[in-house]
Amino acid sequence: MSALSPARPAGSGMDLTNSRSKARGVRNAAATVIIVACFLLALVPLAWILWTVGSKGFHLLLDLNWWEQSQLGMTSRTAGGGAYHAIMGSLIIALGSAVVSVPVGVFGAIYLVEYGRGGPIARAVSFMVDILTGIPSIVAALFVYALWVTLLGFGRTGFAVSLSLVLLMVPTVLRLTEEVLRLVPNELREASAALGVPRWKTILKVVVPTAFSGIVTGVVLGLARIMGETAPLLILGPYTAAINFNPFAGNMAALPTMINQDRTESLQPAVDRTWAAALTLVLLVLVLNLLARAVARFSAVRKR
Repeated sequence: MSALSPARPAGSGMDLTNSRSKARGVRNAAATVIIVACFLLALVPLAWILWTVGSKGFHLLLDLNWWEQSQLGMTSRTAGGGAYHAIMGSLIIALGSAVVSVPVGVFGAIYLVEYGRGGPIARAVSFMVDILTGIPSIVAALFVYALWVTLLGFGRTGFAVSLSLVLLMVPTVLRLTEEVLRLVPNELREASAALGVPRWKTILKVVVPTAFSGIVTGVVLGLARIMGETAPLLILGPYTAAINFNPFAGNMAALPTMINQDRTESLQPAVDRTWAAALTLVLLVLVLNLLARAVARFSAVRKR
């Protein structure tokens, strides 16, 4: 004798589905509102900073002398002069860091992806890179000061600042290059190996060209990372109001140290120069980030 199952009211299953759907819709709407609110809240300090720096420093950037002259002969009481010496100093120091950081970062990433493959040396390199990623800039500056200035007896120059910034730039370049190399399809490597091409030539002719745009993006982001650092400049690069193109001799100005030089002054000409130098630094970093995004947009490595 078979037992009859109790009949369920018509439409009860549909009502349950509708109630669950409505509950999910409410939760989704609430999560969307919270995320948008957090995003707008995060934009408030950013917009405030940009508005403050822009409104107080923009008028000096419209003067051609700001881009062509230095602060030699200027005092806190005299208006005029420019930031040419500091802009060139920042670019020269960043270029010196890139000359060392780019080969180390790119070749290190190639080793981790193409040769290391989880070996003991690769694990040690990854561990050291992770440590360098979180190291404060002042610690890097003090290390270079102890080694370069105190132990070896060299002077406090722009090149010494570049050496300390290398410790900050290498992890960024290496990690970003490592990620973009991992995006290169293995089929390309296997096809090259099937044709009898040596591994080093496959890396040089296939892997690196495929990931070239991503590597450039990593380099540009690494430069943007170090452009605003101040501690290495204060410890290793004394400020000068004159133009100096030689990073191996003499004091060299940079935009962060120019800001630090005038920030303690209460007179209006010095205050204006402080805000204008800050805005110039923001614009330089912004240009580098936009350049990195433009390069990444046309990257040859794309997910399929």
